[in-house]
Amino acid sequence: MSTRFEQFTKERQYLQNVSPATIEWYTHNFKWLRSDNPSQAELKDAVMRMREKGLKATGCNSVIRSINSYLKWAGSPLRIPKLKEPQFILPTFTLPQATRIANHKAKGFFPRRLHLIVLILLDTGCRIDEVLSLRVTDCDLDNLLLTITGKGSKQRRIPFSFELRKVLVKFFVDFPRHERELVVSTRRGRKLGRRVVLRDVKLLCKRLGFDPPARTLHAFRHTFAVNYLRRGGSVFHLQKVLGHSSLEMTRRYANLMTEDLQAVHQKVSLLAA
Repeated sequence: MSTRFEQFTKERQYLQNVSPATIEWYTHNFKWLRSDNPSQAELKDAVMRMREKGLKATGCNSVIRSINSYLKWAGSPLRIPKLKEPQFILPTFTLPQATRIANHKAKGFFPRRLHLIVLILLDTGCRIDEVLSLRVTDCDLDNLLLTITGKGSKQRRIPFSFELRKVLVKFFVDFPRHERELVVSTRRGRKLGRRVVLRDVKLLCKRLGFDPPARTLHAFRHTFAVNYLRRGGSVFHLQKVLGHSSLEMTRRYANLMTEDLQAVHQKVSLLAA
């Protein structure tokens, strides 16, 4: 990595306190640049090489954001325009599928640990890493609030249901842990790996009789958000709960699903009237 790239990442790390994951993200993305003072032609070439390597528009835009941040820091007037991303219907669990998961009777430490993870995902819309990083002291069982540490080490407090509280209390009673320990962890108290959880969730879905949706762990977040809006929650409150930095990200969930459009159309159709 060039000296200028190193200086940029150091300032981000020590002056803006970005996470180690963000620093790693910058370092990886800067490999697409062939110089630390790229021309417009070199920036176009970088995007062309991304596409040739098979990166989708979403992946390219992720790289472009970090490169544009560097260009702004370096005082360059150049920017890479974002690529147009295809708009897909967000993968979600159906209501019957979510009900099967919620009503599943898990027995034993490992099945109950997995069940608790998916219930937190369904009930709060948290990211999987936020759930796996949750500590006992972050759970305010009296006021039904969780203190979540999200991206960029930003904390937020979000509500959870009384039903989830009952599951948490029983889990803590049956498997006692210190308040500084993780809510869900390995037997030795270490943080669970995302891939392990993904594998186990997919197996659980198969046992319950259905195929898991695409992007399975994030589909819990989509399911929570869509259901939140369907039941009358506001986009502004949803933004706070999900920890989105901008309302634009949350508005994606406001795009009604097909069944919602059908229900509305029946009400407004001239023929139906």
